[in-house]
Amino acid sequence: MTEYGTIPTDSDTQPVSDTRPVKVNAWNGWDPLRHVVVGRADNAVVQAPEPAVRRDFPDDGYPLGTYGPMPAEMTAEANEQLDNFAEMLRRRGIRVDRPTPVDFSQQVATPDWTHDSMSGCMPPRDLLLTVGHEVLEATMSYRSRWYEYLCYRPLLQRLFDDDPGMRWEAAPKPRLTDASYHPGFWDTYNTLSTEEQLARVRDYDLVLTEAEPLFDAADVARFGKDLFVQLSFVTNRSGYEWLRRHFPDHRVHAVTSTNTHPLHIDATWVPLRPGLVLHCGERLADPELMEFFRLNDWEIIEAVQPASWEHPPKLSFCSPWLAGNMLNLDANTLCIEEKEEPLAEQLASYGFEIVPVPFRAVGPFGGGLHCATVDIERDGGLEDYFPRRHGRF
Repeated sequence: MTEYGTIPTDSDTQPVSDTRPVKVNAWNGWDPLRHVVVGRADNAVVQAPEPAVRRDFPDDGYPLGTYGPMPAEMTAEANEQLDNFAEMLRRRGIRVDRPTPVDFSQQVATPDWTHDSMSGCMPPRDLLLTVGHEVLEATMSYRSRWYEYLCYRPLLQRLFDDDPGMRWEAAPKPRLTDASYHPGFWDTYNTLSTEEQLARVRDYDLVLTEAEPLFDAADVARFGKDLFVQLSFVTNRSGYEWLRRHFPDHRVHAVTSTNTHPLHIDATWVPLRPGLVLHCGERLADPELMEFFRLNDWEIIEAVQPASWEHPPKLSFCSPWLAGNMLNLDANTLCIEEKEEPLAEQLASYGFEIVPVPFRAVGPFGGGLHCATVDIERDGGLEDYFPRRHGRF
C-alpha cells in the first residue's frame, strides 16, 4: 500500500502491512490513535518579513528583515527525528502519512499581494483540524503560509477517495490585505510592559483586525462536544465566529490566553484524558475557564518548569512551554520530548505510560510532538464531557 502524498525517504520505503479501511474519525485528543499525519522539515525557510509575523535571529545569521533557507544540518537532524518518530508510531500499529513538500523558498502572490517566501510543512497541526468525520483546512493568517495547503492536497484527496464518510472542508481563503493587520503593531507591542501586553491579550487587541475570519487549527482544543478556540496572534474573533457557525452541533467557546505571546492552545491548555487537563505553569488560566472545568469534575494540573529549553536551539521561535506539546497515543499513553524528564515524572504519577521521543531538533521548524502531527483516526465517538454550564461557557 502506498502512503498518501508521500515523497519516499529511507524511512518510508518499508512495506505497510496495515490493510484496515481508511476512516476519518477523531473527536478528541486522547482516544486510541489509529492513523496520524507526521510533518516534514524539507525545504523549510525563515520567512520573509510580513505584517503578521517578524523573525529576528541576529545571533543565528538572520537579523530582522532577512530570510532564507534553514541550515541543511538542522533540516537533516529534524527530519531524522521526524522519521524516527513516524517509524516508532508504525511499530505500534498506527498508520502514518506524510505531507508533500514544495519549494518554500519561492516567491508567492495573489492579486492582492506578493510575498518573497513561503514557510514549510513541518507543523500540520496548524493547518488541519479533524473533528469527527471531517478534516478542515484552516485559513492561516501568514501570507507565507497561504499556499501551505498544497502540501496536504495529495493526502486529503486520497482520504476523500478511500473513506466515503469523510467530509473534506476548507475555511474561506482569506485575502490577507493590509486591512487584516493593525499597522505598526509589532513596533508598539514590543515596547509595552508585561502587564500592558497581558491587558492587550485579555482584551484581544493584537495584530489581527476583524476584516475577515482568520484562525490556525492549532488554536482549537477538542473535548468531544466542546471545542475551545484560543484568540491569539493568528486567530481573531471573526475566525472563532466562523468556527462556531461551522460546527452547529458543538459548543464552541472563545478563550483568551494568560501569556504575552499567545500562539496556539496546544502547549498551554492540553487535554490528557477525560477529567484531566494540563495547563502551562507560567500563569494561571482564565479563572472562569478553570471554574467551568472544575464544575464538571475536571482536575487541572499545572505543568512543572520545562527542563530542556533554557537555551533555545538556533532559529527557534518556540516558547519553553513547548514542553507540554505532547501527543496522546491513548488515554493512558503520552509521547513527551525525551529531555522533559520532570514533566514525564509528573505525569507518570498520574498513571500515564510515558514514551520519551527525541524531538528537540524539530522545534525550530514549527513546534513539538503535537504540532508535528494531525490525528486522522482515533477510536471512539462524540461524547459530552461538560454537562454543567458556567458563566459564558
